[in-house]
Amino acid sequence: MTDEQNLVKELVGMSTLEQTRAIRELTMSFEEKKNIRWIINGTKALAVVQKWLCQFFRRCSYTMRSARQALELWHGIMKEIGGKFGTSVLTYFLFLKWLLLFNIFSFVVNFSFITVPLLVYGPNITSNVSFRGLELLTGAGYFTHTVMYYGAYSNETLRHGVEYNLQLAYFFTIVVYMVLCGIALTFSMASSFKKNFVLVDPASTSAWQLLCSWDFSLTGEKTVTQRKNNLRESLSEKAQQKLLTLREKLKHSGIHLGSWLVSTALVAGCASSFSLQQEAETLLVPFVVSLMNLVIPLFFSLFNKFEHYSNNRSQIYSQVVRNVLLRMSILGVLCYHWMNEVSQRESFLCWESMVGQALYRLVIVDFLFLMLGSFFGEFLRNVIGTKLHRRLGPPEFDVARNVLDLIYAQTLAWIGLYFSPLLPSIQILKFFILFYLKKVSLTQNCQPPCRTGRAAQMQTIFIFLLFIPFYVGAISIVGYTAWSLNPSQNCGPFRGLDRSFSVVELWMAGLQTLPGSGWAVWIFENIIKSEIFYFLITLIILAITYVFYQLIQGRKMLIDLLKQRIVNEGKDKSFLLDKLQNLQKSRPKKDTKHGRVCYQTFSL
Repeated sequence: MTDEQNLVKELVGMSTLEQTRAIRELTMSFEEKKNIRWIINGTKALAVVQKWLCQFFRRCSYTMRSARQALELWHGIMKEIGGKFGTSVLTYFLFLKWLLLFNIFSFVVNFSFITVPLLVYGPNITSNVSFRGLELLTGAGYFTHTVMYYGAYSNETLRHGVEYNLQLAYFFTIVVYMVLCGIALTFSMASSFKKNFVLVDPASTSAWQLLCSWDFSLTGEKTVTQRKNNLRESLSEKAQQKLLTLREKLKHSGIHLGSWLVSTALVAGCASSFSLQQEAETLLVPFVVSLMNLVIPLFFSLFNKFEHYSNNRSQIYSQVVRNVLLRMSILGVLCYHWMNEVSQRESFLCWESMVGQALYRLVIVDFLFLMLGSFFGEFLRNVIGTKLHRRLGPPEFDVARNVLDLIYAQTLAWIGLYFSPLLPSIQILKFFILFYLKKVSLTQNCQPPCRTGRAAQMQTIFIFLLFIPFYVGAISIVGYTAWSLNPSQNCGPFRGLDRSFSVVELWMAGLQTLPGSGWAVWIFENIIKSEIFYFLITLIILAITYVFYQLIQGRKMLIDLLKQRIVNEGKDKSFLLDKLQNLQKSRPKKDTKHGRVCYQTFSL
């Protein structure tokens, strides 16, 4: 049987004429030859079917991939932006799309588990105020008694076949969403950090910048030419930086110090002047906040014109840090006002809804100022630079400032999730319009940044900023509200409780009467409510972080050793080649003129 299989394998690889001749020459009976021919034809047919199936499945996979790309949100627009303006500008739009997906998930979860049960089975929610249209800007009036805000939600347990506790649904929906956001941010940050920082040199050398930093997504001739000029200028600036004298270095350090002092003074002045405002119920505070976020970064950009940084990343990071300090100080003052003043006012029947309205106004006015910033900062600047003063040229697209605007807007949505569960719907509409607004403004008014850093590392920094200062701050505010502040006694799902977290304690107290639930009560009493548990979790996280840090350092040391080994091997080869050349030169040469051999002494 093995010989027959080997024979069939040999015959299958032949042409039809060669197979016929080979079968005729076999010393077998007619039936055996006929059987072998039948096996060969079956094998060929099976190979044809397998080939056809492979091609069919390959075509199906290509078709499904093309369909998925066609159905993917803004896929073609992303390719167009990356081709015309490079991956540095594309980072902004990818980040905006990522945040849009966050808000879509938040809206679907909140609407499904909190709003829909209340609308279908809960009590009728009516408003005595007619809709006038101004509510779209202020968030008050007609919207006050709707499901947009905390105060409209009930604390009842719905009983329609199954019991549905609205208090637990409201609490755990927000908690689960915030935890999932934290997990997603952590994994995204870790993956991006591992890819772009762990095995990358800490500083971009001129060789790397010359040989490996080209953006192959660029397709426009004008953009390619500009990228070449940017690369040439960056290399020349690095060469000049190495030749700076001590006096020039001291001068640059003094300019940096003065710029940082002025920037810090601006941030402190904005926070202190803003803390004097008491009209939180009107559009004055959102207007002042958005005006500060629009105007103060322009001063920060002006400071960068006088500063001389050694590389573009230092300039971008300094501007990012200043803008982060500005926004964090403003949000800190706002949250202090809401948590310590608004929540204690007895004149407010539902202080949570008041905070929700304030956050709604901040989101809307921030969107209006983003539109005004695109018009005045990009459209008019383009008209001036191309029509009136051509030396200025069209404006550059400021990736760092625009991304920080997105981070600030997302932070407002996270803080407002507790006070306005449907606020993500406003954020979805805002991001959707903002994408097309920025796309049109970019293509019609802007040019790519003259100095670009590594887009992948910039995206990692943006995710880190979204997580550490802003997400951690937002979840701290929500946690402080749920664990420490007294909820309103006349509205909301937590009315009648001393704090929002008490709903979990009441739920656990009810579980004690059920058989087989003692383990859950024990975990809640001895682990969840224990400070030692969170202390141990913190120690474990720090230990894991330290281990990974040591692994990173070990890999970097190994890479340095391997690089040094390559250098040493190159030196050894060069040394051996020199010795070999000297040996060849000192070999005995035959004197053909006198017919004798001349010996030369040599020493190694």
